[in-house]
Amino acid sequence: MNRIFDAYAPIPGAFDELFDPGGAPRPELRHVVEALETEGRDVFARAQSAAERTLLSQGVTFSVYTDQRGVEKIFPFCLLPRLVSAREWDALDRGIAQRIVALGLFLDDVYGKQRILSEGVIPRELVLAAKGYLPALHGVTPPGGVRIHVSGIDLVRDGGGTLRVLEDNLRTPSGVSYVVENRLVSKRFLPRVFEAAAVSRVDHYPARLAETLRSVSPPDGGSGPTVVVLTPGPYNSAYFEHSFLARTMGVDLVQSQDLFVDDDTVFLKTTRGPKRVHVVYRRIDEAFLDPEVFRPDSLLGIPGIIRAYARGRVALANAPGNGVADDKAIYPYVPDMIRFYLGEDPILAQVPTHVCARDEDRRFVLEHLSELVVKAVDEAGGYGMLMGPSASASEREEFRRRIEAEPRRYIAQSRLEISSCPTWVGPGRAAPRRVDLRPYVLTGPWGPWVLRGGLTRVALTEGSYVVNSSQGGGSKDTWVLKGRP
Repeated sequence: MNRIFDAYAPIPGAFDELFDPGGAPRPELRHVVEALETEGRDVFARAQSAAERTLLSQGVTFSVYTDQRGVEKIFPFCLLPRLVSAREWDALDRGIAQRIVALGLFLDDVYGKQRILSEGVIPRELVLAAKGYLPALHGVTPPGGVRIHVSGIDLVRDGGGTLRVLEDNLRTPSGVSYVVENRLVSKRFLPRVFEAAAVSRVDHYPARLAETLRSVSPPDGGSGPTVVVLTPGPYNSAYFEHSFLARTMGVDLVQSQDLFVDDDTVFLKTTRGPKRVHVVYRRIDEAFLDPEVFRPDSLLGIPGIIRAYARGRVALANAPGNGVADDKAIYPYVPDMIRFYLGEDPILAQVPTHVCARDEDRRFVLEHLSELVVKAVDEAGGYGMLMGPSASASEREEFRRRIEAEPRRYIAQSRLEISSCPTWVGPGRAAPRRVDLRPYVLTGPWGPWVLRGGLTRVALTEGSYVVNSSQGGGSKDTWVLKGRP
């Protein structure tokens, strides 16, 4: 009775990532589950506690601005991994790459000839009214021809076992630092299991990111372009990640006061004088990026940096204006983009979505608010969302008023019975908790490269569907298997 999964029971009706409905390990994952079982509950409980202390001592944190108890928190971590077979990941890799290529072509098009709008594939007014569409950048071609340098694609698995894209993150996706840190902890505290599993590596991500950023440098960057990571500062929710990536890439972590623009060229202030900057990996929202073009009251941006970008004197990763492609009202049209630009059927499924800007969809949503999940198209982190089945009558009525006042701002989806994964909940037991998955993609002139791993976020509260860290969620290491040894 000391085995980790002795009392484990999957959620009825939900797909379990490790076990079939009868409670047996899934065939391609059996050898890893058996290796985990040999650890025993007592040993595993001690390893879990040690892992948490390690992350605490290393300062692996995130911030929640709205929490009155303080903003900086340790990111909860479960040592029980999420397992993905090599066969399944290979199919996922192809689907993600297809999607990123199509989204990149869409961005080139809407900031160029707008052919997809002229041919009526996507309603023109839906795109041009998107908060993330920036008319000031129409006609601007980014250095290296790449707009989506770093992306994170959020996926959930439905009750039938199908992985579906939930949303695209093409502006400043965060979380990859936790992927690398979680892996270090897993290897340290589950060494025998990790070796038995034969897991694909993720620790080379910073090196691949640095390579990707340097690849889009303006031509005068030569063989050694200067790359910097631009952060809003230590009070930002993802500051740990900003500093982590700058450190592991071996580049400078800078704030706006460290940079200036002269003659449409970006420079870094150093003790030896100004140093030319060729690539800026920006981790601030584009609204604050340049007070000359966007918010004039911004103290986080660099005046003139958009002029330098438009002249091809500096690469900005990710490109400003990408937000139009991950607008939740544009999301339902991504399969149409894939067919339009690539002439292919989509490899990955999506979640059926009602766009409230469409009259028929809006009427349906208003009549079925108690059954749907409503989301604001320009919010993230679990904010601006109504979980209809569990919401109160007053909450539903409030969202009814919001939708009627600003229909373009909302979409709705049926609540999926998303998959669960064994999670250490203590004391001394594993229980199913719902999870999602965010793989990370780097795109250079050679095309997309998908990291064989990702951030598995887990809803730590029993019965919850909300996995976001800002809403009390945690994370797991995602083990993409190379195949059974």
